Amino acid sequence: MSEALKEAKIAYTLEEVPIGAVVEKDGEIIGRGHNLTETLKDPTAHAEILALREAARRLGGWRLSGCGLYVTAEPCAMCAGAIVWARIEKLFIGTMDPKSGACGSVFNIPQEPKLNHYVEIESGIMRQECQDILKTFFKELRKKKSEEI
Repeated sequence: MSEALKEAKIAYTLEEVPIGAVVEKDGEIIGRGHNLTETLKDPTAHAEILALREAARRLGGWRLSGCGLYVTAEPCAMCAGAIVWARIEKLFIGTMDPKSGACGSVFNIPQEPKLNHYVEIESGIMRQECQDILKTFFKELRKKKSEEI
């Protein structure tokens, strides 16, 4: 999770929502990503999607069986769907998102019994650090917005 947090810090410096993700297989990081939605003007440029894409390129295929995904904040519905389709074996989450999380909070897409793949989920890894970077980012964003008014 510390590597995913490093990715979140990169996003923070770019004034992106500070979420980071890494994909690992057999103890080796094969994909990294941090939010780039604002930078790329792309609603799909979430940390998880970018990390999954890099891992698929490195492995030479879209099935990421045997891989784990570490992400600093609970994935949204789009990312949760991609996690299932990529056949991620285990998802490690830093902090949950009670407003839009789709891996146990609002929805639980990776463990939906009607889908063809089930993802193990473990949450709360480095929870405080993952919460702190998000809280600080949004506090600074609110302050910046109020100063613009």
